[in-house]
Amino acid sequence: MSSQDKLRRRSKASDEKSKSDAETDKEDDADALNEQLSAGSPQASDKTTEAIDSALKDFSPRWRNYIIRTIFTIVMILVFAFIIYLGPLAIVVLIQLIQIKCYHEIISIGYIAYKSHDLPWFRTLSWHFLLASNYYFYGESAISSFSVLLHKAEFLEPLITYHRFISFSLYTCGLVAFVLSLTRKKLYLKQFTLFAWTHITLLILVTQSHFMIQNIFEGLIWFLVPVSLIICNDIMAYVFGFFFGKTPLIKLSPKKTWEGFIGGGFSTILFGWILSAVLVKHKFFVCPITYSDEAGGFTLDCEPGPIFRLTEYTLPKVLHILGMKTVRLYPFVLHSLSLSIFASSIGPFGGFFASGFKRAFKIKDFGDTIPGHGGFMDRFDCQFFAATFVNVYISSFVRGVSPQKLLAQLFSLKPQEQLEVFAVLRDRLVQLGLLQQAAAQPLAGAGG
Repeated sequence: MSSQDKLRRRSKASDEKSKSDAETDKEDDADALNEQLSAGSPQASDKTTEAIDSALKDFSPRWRNYIIRTIFTIVMILVFAFIIYLGPLAIVVLIQLIQIKCYHEIISIGYIAYKSHDLPWFRTLSWHFLLASNYYFYGESAISSFSVLLHKAEFLEPLITYHRFISFSLYTCGLVAFVLSLTRKKLYLKQFTLFAWTHITLLILVTQSHFMIQNIFEGLIWFLVPVSLIICNDIMAYVFGFFFGKTPLIKLSPKKTWEGFIGGGFSTILFGWILSAVLVKHKFFVCPITYSDEAGGFTLDCEPGPIFRLTEYTLPKVLHILGMKTVRLYPFVLHSLSLSIFASSIGPFGGFFASGFKRAFKIKDFGDTIPGHGGFMDRFDCQFFAATFVNVYISSFVRGVSPQKLLAQLFSLKPQEQLEVFAVLRDRLVQLGLLQQAAAQPLAGAGG
């Protein structure tokens, strides 16, 4: 064997050893990171009050967890019902508080992972970007839905007129501050990693909660039904899985079973039909929130739209043998079937996604705020996913042109601009033959 061949073999062996050492170092770094996360991240706890702990001390861990989980599920449902009673604005505040808590839980994981590197301004910039994002989305919602009210306050005029410019300026300030924080070359990769982490978290939480609030403005029923369906599916899947579960559903979440998935699905469809049939009869739930000059405040009074009125449907001829040719239903009840199917079949994948995220960092839960459940993100992972679907569903299959929103935009114009719109509309109605020329003459003076 020539000396050159020997040198090549030695060089190849050296390269392979270097690669092996590098892979070992990466694995060691990953293990160290996971240990750091496990040690620093709050883990789910079943610790409750001394009275509950004392009452449950004789139960097995499995049944103890089941009872604690049930108790705090009931508590959360009662609190949620009270917030619903307070009305839409209270729900918006609740959504914002939950969003902030979920954001804190996710950002904290990134902070703990790189805490030892002392990255400059990470937490400050994370909260700045949350503020900028919320300012933009909440401002867009408020201007779109309550422009008449906002224009009544003169001090808000600059904020309305230059809302998007202010939003852009806030974000730009954060971006500039981030660039200025890049002072140590060895930290660049970690800083850009956390920059991306922050923006993905904003995409998941802020945009989804914005859609949820938009759904509320369409009518409380578009918020309450989907949220209740997710809650029902979560509870019933847990119950069916606890008592009957034997067949694993997905590796990401070993405790999830086919029995729980199927049982929860059927329960959710039945629950959705019943809940929708009850809520659709009440204006409090079906009317969108609007500002009324006559009432001097916000109101939930309206003439229910077509999907909230009883409609007669002709049954297929196959069913005529049962003696029924038609059936009267609220169209929204049929829409609720679509919402129920999504909540029970696709909705759980929001939870599976969160499970995969937690397993990637070897943490049990996002937090330990709620005994038996974990953190807020553990409970609301599916809700944010469902909110986007409902918003898309409304815009695709339900929402038409809204006269109320058009009038709200019209009333936000200056008086002269309103007269110009009126004149154009008057001429258009005359042209279409919907308004007689003679009847339009007295109006012509008003329109200029």
